Amino acid sequence: MRSRKLNFVSITFIVVLLCQSVHSQLEIGFYRNSCSLVELIVKDVVRDSFIRDHGVAAGLVKLHFSDCFVRGCDASVLIDSTPSNKAEKDSPANNHGLRGFAVIDNVKAKLEDICKGVVSCADIVAFAARDSIEITGGLGYDVPSGRRDGKISLASDTFTNLPTPSFNVDQLTQIFAKKGFTQEEMVTLSGAHTIGRSHCTSFSNRLYNFNGTKGQDPSLDFIYASWLKRLCPQGNTNPNLVVPMDPSSPGSTDTGYYVNVLANRGLFTSDQTLMTNTVTANQVNQSKRNPLLWRSKFAAAMVKMGQLDVLTGNVGEIRSNCRVINS
Repeated sequence: MRSRKLNFVSITFIVVLLCQSVHSQLEIGFYRNSCSLVELIVKDVVRDSFIRDHGVAAGLVKLHFSDCFVRGCDASVLIDSTPSNKAEKDSPANNHGLRGFAVIDNVKAKLEDICKGVVSCADIVAFAARDSIEITGGLGYDVPSGRRDGKISLASDTFTNLPTPSFNVDQLTQIFAKKGFTQEEMVTLSGAHTIGRSHCTSFSNRLYNFNGTKGQDPSLDFIYASWLKRLCPQGNTNPNLVVPMDPSSPGSTDTGYYVNVLANRGLFTSDQTLMTNTVTANQVNQSKRNPLLWRSKFAAAMVKMGQLDVLTGNVGEIRSNCRVINS
């Protein structure tokens, strides 16, 4: 027990250090003089949205991930497509899978009323993701801010920057390494799949005709697979069919994800693949055994992710409408 307490204290200290040692132009309390109510407003809007739709929390966390892994944390994921440009949000990698845009729009409108042209959309996304984690039971953390918004959003940029549900452990390790994450941090961030939902089309290949065998993925628990098949019938073409990522606690940021993976109930290939590697399998076991340690490591990894290729200073802009580049 004493060792567990020491682990928790040391990891919490790591979170603090990460928050203090981020990019020199990102700063905790960046808006203290220019828009002091920003984090309170974001939190209020996220809470109200969560009360109406619990699923919005997972959507906002995924929105932050999808933003930061493509062109950095610059809110490029929020930009709408135009007749001459297909934006990130409409890429096959994101289409139908992203939500939470209305929450960001709502926050931005409120902030523009009191602090016009001050708070970036990129910072709003980072704050909203943190609040979503906290409201679903995860560990809260300070968000360094001062990001500015990008002016480019290309669907093609998602193809090589976002992991897919079919990735194996080596592919996951490589794509996270490209963003500066260790394999352990990759396993930690994979735990975000403890909340939210997935479209049947993202994993139906594991249920039917797996690798051309006409059967199911042998690494998938039989009872779990039978349940999934009832929810996602073979041949169904409804793109809106969804299932919870973690059926036992779909609205809680907890270690249920790791419990599922250990029981061969990881929904995606990219989830269950963590058990095919001795090192990542041990990390899955550790996360399952020590929820407090995982929560702290997850918070630290989220802080780190929020620093990816940020725009600061005079680079980029502060969009007045998060969906449209300033004219």
